[in-house]
Amino acid sequence: MISVTTMIVSLAWSTDAQAKMCDATFYETLRSVPHGKDDRITVDCDLQLRPDDVITRKLVFAGDAASGVSLDCRGATLGSAKMKYGVSAPTVLVRSQKLPGSSGWSVPRNIRITNCKIIGNIRLTGLGPNGEAEEVRKSSLNRDHTANAQRNAPSGIDLKNVSIEAVGTIPLYFGPGVTKSSLTNSTIRGKSAKTAIYLDAESAENVIAGNRFSVKAGREVIAVDGSARNVISGNIFKNPEKGGIFVYRNCGEGGTIRHQEPRSNQVIDNRFVYRSSIVAYPAIWLNHRDVGKWYCKVDPRYPFGSSLDPRDRAIDNVLAGNRFEGAISPTVLNTERK
Repeated sequence: MISVTTMIVSLAWSTDAQAKMCDATFYETLRSVPHGKDDRITVDCDLQLRPDDVITRKLVFAGDAASGVSLDCRGATLGSAKMKYGVSAPTVLVRSQKLPGSSGWSVPRNIRITNCKIIGNIRLTGLGPNGEAEEVRKSSLNRDHTANAQRNAPSGIDLKNVSIEAVGTIPLYFGPGVTKSSLTNSTIRGKSAKTAIYLDAESAENVIAGNRFSVKAGREVIAVDGSARNVISGNIFKNPEKGGIFVYRNCGEGGTIRHQEPRSNQVIDNRFVYRSSIVAYPAIWLNHRDVGKWYCKVDPRYPFGSSLDPRDRAIDNVLAGNRFEGAISPTVLNTERK
């Protein structure tokens, strides 16, 4: 078993390819009030904000041009309660770019975002904005889908000491294939209609450690969906009524075959704090989707992944040192279908 310390150290942000500092013109544009519908700004230089800054433009870190970039907010705020956020319009977007005239991708790597107050959401995306995107679906019809998704998705994205206030949409999304990225020493609060963090299919080796979750979520706080070899450690979950950490695998939603099994994850030393005597969903639920998977079936045309075996296959995961306070319902559940 890989130790948590080793995993976190191995994800340390690389300083080999530091970007240039942003110039005065960029700062002026960044701090200006956007006009019209397009309120985005592309970041390809190192940023250091003032503590009293309130940035009302959505930040985009796109392709290899953003690799090695660092953003230190120094307590500044990104976003506003008056702005609209969603899957296609997050507060902060780190995304790969498809290269024109070819099937290749330009991929952002080793980006550090620290000390920010973020209103809205952060999304890290590769082949597509979610697991049902067309490029993701087409890739999933091939045996090497996991490797392809990981090769073309952001990697080494370090989010540290940030505060995210969710305003309805999922506050932090790791898209298909995202690897070696992390959220550490941070807080997520506010309200999400779904989860607080979503680790989507084919993502791997990410770290969620030392965070505090006080978000009111419509689902489990962290979804580990076909994601492997992650470390979820030392976090505090405040009253996770709809569940804490669910480990499972979708099996074909949107026509996308899920290849990777959600295995070899480490869920250790987390604290789940419930209101006194509350009845809640399990704090940790392995093979959550094996319950009632009536829509999943074997498809002989594609003899791999969830098309060959539609079960969750959440196996070989390590659960240790987790604490549960105040709940009277089962705190850990495994509904593996044999």
